[in-house]
Amino acid sequence: MAIPEIILSSGNAKAMPVLGLGLGTLDPTPEFLTSMIKAVLEAIELGYRMFDTASFYRTEEALGEAISQAISCGLIKSRDELFITSKIWLNDNYGDRVLPALQKSLRDMKLDYVDQYLIHFPMSMKAGSNPFRLNPEDFVPMDIKSVWTAMEECQTLGLAKSIGVSNFTCKKIADILAFAKIPPAINQVEMNPAWQQGKLREYCQANGIKIAAYSPLGAAGAFWGTKDVLESKVLMGIAESKGKSVAQIALRWAYEQGVIIVTKPHNKERLKQNLEIFEWGLSEEESMKIAALPQRRAGLGHMFISDTGPFKSVEDIWDGEL
Repeated sequence: MAIPEIILSSGNAKAMPVLGLGLGTLDPTPEFLTSMIKAVLEAIELGYRMFDTASFYRTEEALGEAISQAISCGLIKSRDELFITSKIWLNDNYGDRVLPALQKSLRDMKLDYVDQYLIHFPMSMKAGSNPFRLNPEDFVPMDIKSVWTAMEECQTLGLAKSIGVSNFTCKKIADILAFAKIPPAINQVEMNPAWQQGKLREYCQANGIKIAAYSPLGAAGAFWGTKDVLESKVLMGIAESKGKSVAQIALRWAYEQGVIIVTKPHNKERLKQNLEIFEWGLSEEESMKIAALPQRRAGLGHMFISDTGPFKSVEDIWDGEL
């Protein structure tokens, strides 16, 4: 099945599929990585072409292996058929560490370039700290100008075809736009019917920045997630009336908002179901019901708050966009 695509503002000639597979995890066990490689191959076979990873996930090497296997078994002819996103983590959020971090990610994935490279979170960690142990004493402010200038160099060199951010507020994006020669093409954020990001979407649209939605189903199984999506009586009612699943209703809603959707199913049947959102639509009445749902951000980022760090409260992280 052909997934609709969009062109980013970055000038990247390759279109970005609006639906892709996210490879995030906090615990990349050998068993998980094996199942992830299998899921990527099944996704490619079904028609998925966009895959989202990050250095923090420690799944880049496994994604590279899946890509190699997909080429060798004829599922795709070359890596160029795929749209690959990766992200730089807090320990490398320094002007002189951005390019080396991307080069390491490319080596791990055995790729010459990524289609998209994002700043994962707007904060840095002290040099030498353990990037996978979020110790509040290690958090320090990020010099966004030096980091973004280095991100621009990554795109100029062709190692990243487009660059962007993740978990950035309107204010933090404005800080970049004040000096950027290449503006962010993407802002990847939590977005779903229970957290619709109306203000941020409006701001990004006005500035030519596309929203990519992670946790489009609320990340109900994560330690910070919410069941407000999958257990919504409104969404359940719409799903029953249309003969769809609640997940399909939530994903269709996101698609109709004009955003890119990053999902995380590693189950072939779920991968198939997620592809079945493009040939039908929500009625105006159904869309209005979803628009009226109570709103609550699930991922507040409590682990990044400290008395000594750059963010001393949830309001600091999200600039009051709660």
